[in-house]
Amino acid sequence: MKAIMIREFGPPGVMKLEEVPTPEPGPGEVLIKVHAVSVNRTLDCVVRAGKYARRVSLPLTPGVDPSGVVVKVGPDVTERKVGDRVTVQLRFGNESGADSIRSLGVHAWGGYAEYVRAVADRTAIVPDGLDFATATVVSRHAPTAFTLLRDRAKLQPGEWVLVMGAAGGLGSAGVQVAKYLGAKVIAAAGADDRVKVGMDLGADAGVNYRAKDLTMEVMRVTEGKGVNVVFENIGDPTLFPKAFATLARRGRLVTAGGHGGGTVPLDVNRLYQNHLTIIGATGETPEDVSLSLKAAAEGKFKALIDRIMPLSQAVQAHEWVESRDGLGKVVLDPTLM
Repeated sequence: MKAIMIREFGPPGVMKLEEVPTPEPGPGEVLIKVHAVSVNRTLDCVVRAGKYARRVSLPLTPGVDPSGVVVKVGPDVTERKVGDRVTVQLRFGNESGADSIRSLGVHAWGGYAEYVRAVADRTAIVPDGLDFATATVVSRHAPTAFTLLRDRAKLQPGEWVLVMGAAGGLGSAGVQVAKYLGAKVIAAAGADDRVKVGMDLGADAGVNYRAKDLTMEVMRVTEGKGVNVVFENIGDPTLFPKAFATLARRGRLVTAGGHGGGTVPLDVNRLYQNHLTIIGATGETPEDVSLSLKAAAEGKFKALIDRIMPLSQAVQAHEWVESRDGLGKVVLDPTLM
C-alpha cells in the first residue's frame, strides 16, 4: 500500500509517499481502507516537526482520526464486520495510567495511508448518509468538546460560555456542543470572518479579540456578570489572561490546547478570591463519539471543512494548515491519491 512516512523530524517536506507492506489485523483489530483523515495542527504538524510534548518514535505514518471501510477483521472481533463504515478514536490502551495511553498516528502508525490497522472497540459506526470527511472531523473534535464542557466544566443550561478560537476545529465544536447543552455562547476569534463562523454555528454574540478588548466586550455582553465557563484551546500569553478575567465567581476554565505558545501568566489572586477553577483535559468516550456522529447525521452538528486533498499532497496540506489561512479543517483522502 501507499503511505506517508516520516523518517526524520522537520518541515513538511520530510514527509514522503512510500510503498510499504499492508498491515494485517491482529487479535481484536480490524483493517480499514481509509477514505478520510484530517490534518491537525498539534497532533500532525507539531509531531512531524519533532516538537510534540511526548516522545514520538520514528519511522511513523501520521494521522490520528481516519475513517473508512472495514476490509478485514482479526481474531476475536465480533462487534465489527467487513463492509462496516467506521471512524477511529485516536487513543487506545489502559485508561488508568498516562504512560499506557497510546495514540494512533503518534505512538502507532496512523491514517495517512491507504489502509490502517485499528483496535476494533475503538471504532464507531458512521451513520448512513454521513460522508467520511464529515465523520472524521466530527468524531475528532465534538466528543472532546462534550468531555470538556459537560463532564469537566459541568456546564448547565442558561450559563454563559466564552469559546476561544471559535472558528477552529475544537472551537467550532465547542460552540455547537455548548448550544446543544443549552448554554448561551460568545464566539471569540481573531478576525471578523472567523467570528462570523461562530455566529453562523449558533453563538449568541461574538467578539474579534484582535480588534477589541476581549474582557471589556464579554463584560458588556453579559451586563457585567462575566461568563460561567471559558472554553480555551489557544494558550496565548496575551489572550489567556484576558479570557480568564471574564470568569464570574465560581467560574470554570477548561482547556485542551496550546498552539498559541502554551505558557501564560495567571492571576492567582483572582483565582482564589473568586473560587475559580482551571481544568486541563483531553479524551472522549465511545458514547460521545456515537452521539456526535448521530447529531451530525441529523443535521444538528456541522463540520467545518476547508478543503479535501489527495494523500499525495500531504506536504502541501501541512503547509496550508501551518499558514493559518483557511477556515475549517483540511482533510486528506487516500482514495484520491
